[in-house]
Amino acid sequence: MAKKAIPDKIKEQVKTAVVAYNQELNNDNLYFAHEFRGRFLYLKRYTWGILEPICRLTFCGEMDNWEFAIYKHSSETYDSDEWFFPGSELVDGTVRGAMEAGMTAYQP
Repeated sequence: MAKKAIPDKIKEQVKTAVVAYNQELNNDNLYFAHEFRGRFLYLKRYTWGILEPICRLTFCGEMDNWEFAIYKHSSETYDSDEWFFPGSELVDGTVRGAMEAGMTAYQP
């Protein structure tokens, strides 16, 4: 069965979470951006003007239940089976956890 696209209500909650995290970072040269595509949420990070992919989250029906896939620069793919990276312990199914894991995995 195909998974559904992310509902607008969840998209608004994601936007709020990303804005809040960026405010905590409090750095004009380091912040997260997000992009929705169907059932996927792509988290990217601007670091000194360079946009880099960090991870892809798959919506699993609840705001606090996302499937995580880290971006692998070596293959230029997202891998949901890769769990041997710094910060993997921070992945907890939330958007915030994904951003924290991404900050650790790809330190600015």
